Amino acid sequence: MAKKTSDTENETSSSQEPKVVSRTPKRQHNLKFQAAQEKDYEVIQWDDPQLIQKIENQYPEMTGEFKRIIFTQYELFAKKMESYGADNISLGTKLDREEDIDMSLKGLWFRMNDKMQRFKNMLFNNAQDKVGEPLEDTWQDLSIYSIITQLVKNGKWGK
Repeated sequence: MAKKTSDTENETSSSQEPKVVSRTPKRQHNLKFQAAQEKDYEVIQWDDPQLIQKIENQYPEMTGEFKRIIFTQYELFAKKMESYGADNISLGTKLDREEDIDMSLKGLWFRMNDKMQRFKNMLFNNAQDKVGEPLEDTWQDLSIYSIITQLVKNGKWGK
């Protein structure tokens, strides 16, 4: 489990491990997923559960919709992984060399730039959609590419 650090330590440490998930025994939840058999599984642990509760109480519809969007994004990510696999982002490498990671990140930048140019063209230039996909698809792709970029940078892509 990752060590809890203070804000001061975070500002001075540039190579800190990401702490997003931890191993916990099976527990009750309201989400629509089941743990595989009776094994332990990974769940997200909040760094500040009181803050989460406060914001969820203050903005119940917005936070509920945010969670719905995140789970929809995750499902779309899974569908695309099934269709494309991991090699489209890793460029057929294991991403174990800095050069490979750099090339992968540059490829992601180009993909994201394509999406931003489409977004800009439709929003600011009132360009009509010619590819038959709603602007919402562009937002979804940008969101997923942003997370994929973090996965690559954190050494978790394809693992």
